[in-house]
Amino acid sequence: MEYGTIERELHIEAAPEVVYEVISTPEHLREWWPDEAELEPTPGATGVISFGDTSTPEATVVSVTVVEADPYRRFSFRWVYDEGEAALSTNSLLVTFDLVPAGAGTLLRFTEAGFREKGWEGAVLEEQYREHVSGWDYFLPRLVSYAAQLMSTR
Repeated sequence: MEYGTIERELHIEAAPEVVYEVISTPEHLREWWPDEAELEPTPGATGVISFGDTSTPEATVVSVTVVEADPYRRFSFRWVYDEGEAALSTNSLLVTFDLVPAGAGTLLRFTEAGFREKGWEGAVLEEQYREHVSGWDYFLPRLVSYAAQLMSTR
């Protein structure tokens, strides 16, 4: 297996404007992905996302750096890099959401890349890749249903 890039295509029954909000703003991100999110959808902006209760040691807090924020078309960020470091192609993973109008909805093309570039030892690479596949397989359907639900209330 390659363990290089995770790719998914999903159809969402919501306009690209709605989907963009859902993937790029903290108040909407919290509804389908992390428990907490603090970030500005502006290229170069840094923030954090957290999973679990941040008052406990079991919580996971991850830094993110916005790479591209092209409203209604693309949102990308780097994550999974060491605290205190700048996010680079050699030390982080790149998540990209491409939005393509499709009828009354949106075709979402999702990719997460950079696993091999991080230089992980083979077993760690395989474990991280599988964990991310499992995570996105859980969270992306939540994005689809949340965006469609949000669209129906507008």
